[in-house]
Amino acid sequence: MVLGPGHNSLMPRSLCWPGGTTVLPPSGGAPSPRTPLAALWHGGRPPPVPPGPPARAWPLAVGLAAGVALDALLGDPRRCHPVAAFGRAAAALEARDYADSRLRGAAHATACVLAVAAPAALLHRRTRGRPPWEAAAAALAVWAVTGARSLHHEAERAMVALAGHDLPAARRVLPSLCGRDPAGLDAAEITRAVIESVAENTSDAVVAPLLWGAVAGLPGLAAYRAVNTLDAMVGYRSSRYLRYGWASARLDDAANWIPARVTAALTVACAPVASATAKTQMAPLPETSAQSPPAGGDLGARPVCGSAAALRAVLRDGPRHPSPNAGRCEAAFAGALGLRLGGTNVYGGVTEVRPGLGEGSAPEPDDIRRAVRLSRAVTAAATGLAVLVALTRGGRRSRSARGPAPRSRPTTGRAGRIPRRR
Repeated sequence: MVLGPGHNSLMPRSLCWPGGTTVLPPSGGAPSPRTPLAALWHGGRPPPVPPGPPARAWPLAVGLAAGVALDALLGDPRRCHPVAAFGRAAAALEARDYADSRLRGAAHATACVLAVAAPAALLHRRTRGRPPWEAAAAALAVWAVTGARSLHHEAERAMVALAGHDLPAARRVLPSLCGRDPAGLDAAEITRAVIESVAENTSDAVVAPLLWGAVAGLPGLAAYRAVNTLDAMVGYRSSRYLRYGWASARLDDAANWIPARVTAALTVACAPVASATAKTQMAPLPETSAQSPPAGGDLGARPVCGSAAALRAVLRDGPRHPSPNAGRCEAAFAGALGLRLGGTNVYGGVTEVRPGLGEGSAPEPDDIRRAVRLSRAVTAAATGLAVLVALTRGGRRSRSARGPAPRSRPTTGRAGRIPRRR
């Protein structure tokens, strides 16, 4: 203890500056003996916590990566699949509330999405702060809502049937990949349908759920899968679903707007994986044709596969597609594989004419193998991106929870000096 100059009370030594200056709280009140000097140094507030690793970020990141690994090892659950159960429940509700009305369809979509998003949000809340349980819940949810292995397996089944000239078997496989009517499709059309489905479902079944999980956790995973499943069930332009499925289709367009473009960007980046085994082929300049190459050989020709071709196809052909999202993914795959996709498709008796995508040759059965290889590369890249997003968002939440760092400035003005007697 020291005696302050001209002061008749004792003060703790820890509160005195040389020359008798005392650090007091901003209010000017007497310092408490229990108040540490570090708190008084920061204006009466606790000192800032040094930045450290985000405590809540790693469980979700680990769960996303573990869920992708589970899907790659085990595939979809064969029994009691939660997405299949949701589809049955949605179909049962549709049988009760169907009406040729946009309002009724919007109510149907809202009820179905909330029915799975609310329990997911509750589970997310209950597992928060328990890292092992949070990681396990995220891993199981990702395993349930993603379908990379099933997508690749069904595409390879169709490839084997087409390579063996077993057209009926290929037609039986196609409904598991897309909603086109396979009855009138030949081998070339089935091949094109398989590759286009691999491209679109790489976004819908892999990239989009991973990104939504990284951004919104369990509720994001469940809500996205519900929206995408509803679009696959009622999002058609047939006479039955033109109005009733309008809300589900618009929700799916909104939910996939960013993931589809991320998928296209990842496809451009991963294009060398598929173009390494592509056939050597060059596209002519716009002023020439394939039958009459420009003078001087093909010096001015452009390669029709690879990252550059994929980017050209996305920018040129993607916006021409009637779907705001599927066109980007299919165009990216067409350019990366050096193929020409697009054409006439039939969905539920409704014929749709799609613009050409890419500038290569017509797809062949062996091109399905390259499309699957490209899809696997995009899956790996999307997993890394989702983990990075989860870690980044977790770090930001941790910093915002701690609040801004207080100003490290001592209070040594006139209010902090002990008056001296003259």
